[in-house]
Amino acid sequence: MVQKQSGHTDEMRGFWLLLVLVAAANADERVFIGDQVIRVNAESEEQIQLLQALETQEEWEMDFWLHPVSTELPVDIRVPFSSQGAVTQFLDSHDIHYSVLINNLQDLLDEERAEMQENQMNERSTKNFNFGAYHRLETIYSWMDTLVAQYPNLVSKQDIGKSYENRPMYVLKFSTGGNKRPAIWIDTGIHSREWVSQATGVWTANKIATDYGTDASLTSLLNTMDIYMLLLANPDGYAYTHSRDRMWRKTRSVNSGTSCRGVDPNRNWDAGFGGPGASRNPCSDSYHGLSAHSEIEVKNVVNLIKSHGNFKSFISVHAYSQLLMYPYGYSCGSVPHKSELDAVGRAAVQKLTSLYGTRYKVGSICNIIYQASGGSIDWSYNMGIKYSYAFELRDTGRYGFILPANQIIPTATETWLALKHLMEYVRDHPY
Repeated sequence: MVQKQSGHTDEMRGFWLLLVLVAAANADERVFIGDQVIRVNAESEEQIQLLQALETQEEWEMDFWLHPVSTELPVDIRVPFSSQGAVTQFLDSHDIHYSVLINNLQDLLDEERAEMQENQMNERSTKNFNFGAYHRLETIYSWMDTLVAQYPNLVSKQDIGKSYENRPMYVLKFSTGGNKRPAIWIDTGIHSREWVSQATGVWTANKIATDYGTDASLTSLLNTMDIYMLLLANPDGYAYTHSRDRMWRKTRSVNSGTSCRGVDPNRNWDAGFGGPGASRNPCSDSYHGLSAHSEIEVKNVVNLIKSHGNFKSFISVHAYSQLLMYPYGYSCGSVPHKSELDAVGRAAVQKLTSLYGTRYKVGSICNIIYQASGGSIDWSYNMGIKYSYAFELRDTGRYGFILPANQIIPTATETWLALKHLMEYVRDHPY
């Protein structure tokens, strides 16, 4: 009886120690207690302009998850607890209607963190990687080594350079041989807080490795083409979302003359750089940086794409909104291949929707969301990579960036059907 008691006490002691460690590890972490995410459906151009004015109101420290661009699209705003009175008063006084999507953001983050910790303990005891969970950078990097070891004849890992904080940037290359074969590029996680993007990337890399040799279509594709996958396109930002600030989007580079860190890596490409939809304010989440390719994370990708010289498709995966987009973002004019890109995109989305009925919209970035300059797929398209696409994965706002982990595998599985369609089309339409 005494022995049993002591075992129970040890267990409890272990549990409390874990809680203390968690609390200690999170002491520096930003909290969002009482922060709400609200959705505004603007009903007129005048309301859009009022919301755009609200966006420049720095002292209320709002975080626009979806920006005010048109009456067609919702506007999602994280409102800090301390600003809620002022913000709701502003909206009410202008007769702007809103609803609350997330009542207390910290509750969702606590849940997400608890799930991750439980999963970590399960993975340690079972020695199995759970694709339906979110993982830290180190875990993803070590899983990559496992994948390469498991499929040495298909998968290799390339270090394409270091990040600003000196983390390696690894690309997984899927290849059955040949030299500089026509290739497909896929990156995930360029905006660090969009966790379902990186998680979808990991699932997809595993899917490619395991299906080669059994899926006839994928096998024929990899017998003539290579696939390159950059799972953590913004490693410093991703590490920071786990250690300090779950809502961090940018890189972590130092900006001189200000304490505000980081550049939006998807406003830093040499395509309409510094134009509309990017900010010159270093404190903004869409700050474009001092110059095109100033961010080493962007430069590393640019160098690889240019030196390879034979990429036929460039696909960048973001979240959230359920969109499949093609260029341009920096201009609302049509690209020369618009009708083909649109048709291929619609066919890909049809495949995606066939699985769970998830609805996607298709169009050019500028026409489907907003004008945004310095984006990666505009750059790749201008480099001659015709099949350039960007995904915005689940959801449409119920959880936004905090998509529950139980949606990772359904999201990745449906997205795979669209990716596969795009890749097969690229294989069958050489240029």
